[in-house]
This record gives sequence, C-alpha cells and structure tokens, in this order.
Amino acid sequence: MEAIATDQRQISAEERELRVQLAAGYRLADKYGMSELIYTHISLRLPGPMPAYLLNPHGMLFNQITASSLVKLDFAGKLVGPSEWPVNRAGVAIHGSILSARPDINCVFHTHAPYTTAVSALQCGLLPISQAALRFQGQTAYHDYGRAATDPAEGARLVEHLGEKPVMIMRNHGGITTGKTVCEAFLAAFYLEKACQFQILAQSAGVPLTMPADEVIAASGNRPSGDERAWSSLLRVLDGEDTSYQD
Repeated sequence: MEAIATDQRQISAEERELRVQLAAGYRLADKYGMSELIYTHISLRLPGPMPAYLLNPHGMLFNQITASSLVKLDFAGKLVGPSEWPVNRAGVAIHGSILSARPDINCVFHTHAPYTTAVSALQCGLLPISQAALRFQGQTAYHDYGRAATDPAEGARLVEHLGEKPVMIMRNHGGITTGKTVCEAFLAAFYLEKACQFQILAQSAGVPLTMPADEVIAASGNRPSGDERAWSSLLRVLDGEDTSYQD
C-alpha cells in the first residue's frame, strides 16, 4: 500500500521543516540500531492554534519514512489530513499522554534499543559508571512494566512516573527520551543506548565495577554543549547517503 503523502504545498514552511527534522530522526534511529521493524515510534509537536503532533505511519520501516508520509494527529488521537496508513494506537497513547502533560517537551523518542532494554531488566537500573551514563545522572525516571499502553490508566502512570525528568527507562520494555527538538531527543536516545551498552559490557566481565567519586557523580547530569553541531553533522551524513527523507 502506498501512503497518501501530505501535499507539501499546503503546509507552512515551519511545519515542512519540522517534518524534515522528524523524518531525519527516524532515518538516524534506524542507522544507529534503534529501530524495530515497524514498531516503536517518535513524535514531534507541531505549533499552531490546534494542538497536534506528527507520528510514523504504522507499517513503514524507519528507513522508509519521509517528511510527507508522517501522520498528523490531534491530541484526541484523530487524523488531521489524509493518510491511507493507520497509526500504532499504543504509540498514540504513549506520545499523546506525554506531549499533553509536558508542554516543555516537543519530541518524544520511544525505542526498544537492545542495551537500553537489557538495562531496563536489571534491578540496579542505569549505573553512573561511564561518561555517557553521567549525562543522565538525576535525569532518569523509571516505569514498571504494566498494562497495555492503550489502557488510559497506563498513560496516566507513564506521565506520573516521568514527572519532570527528560528520560525514562521502562522496566522490561525499553526507553523514552525527550527534548525540545528532534536533535535533543535523538542524541539523548543515542547516548542512553551507549551508556547501557558500556554498562552491560562492564558487568559481563564478572568483576567488581569502579565508580566515579561521589562528588563527580553529584555534579553530573547536564546536557553537554555541542549537540546542535553533532546534529548538523548527522544531517550531512544523511544527505550524502540518501536525501529521500526530505520528500
């Protein structure tokens, strides 16, 4: 089935740019091993008088998503504009709940990335044993595995457990990272997966772990500068390989 693409001539230049940014986020998530066939999802809030956000068409692989194929939804989960593709209702529940409750957040990444999911099953959770992990010190919430995401009670629990934090590890499930931009949310997802990978590799050695000094851990947890420059470089990589995400 071919998606009915949103007519790019009928949207604002601002929405057009946001669609391109989100499509790039999907392509990059796939490139760096954070996709799972047609499952998991990334959302982006759209500006305007009517609250709305973009989500992937359910049935497309991340590396097939383009700016015009993204589905526009209102916060009741209803389609705004044409699409022959359905949306993942669990995705609607997760992203709609978080975006509705957190006006400070514009982009939400939900992935089942392998190492993040592995750490989600560890009782200790994410340990501050690497520079990547220290990035998330004091910034990470936890959510116990529960009912189906489409259950309204589960959406309320997600919001409650996330609180004011930007990152959440979903026990036995995966991770959620957020940001004001696709750049922020993607790079948080990238470094969360790196932090979890370093932890699983260190723990697999079967010897005691060395922790940074308490004062170093206490002073950590701020997003490093330069993320925007990293994002620009990542977009250049995409543009050099395949510009179809912009379509």
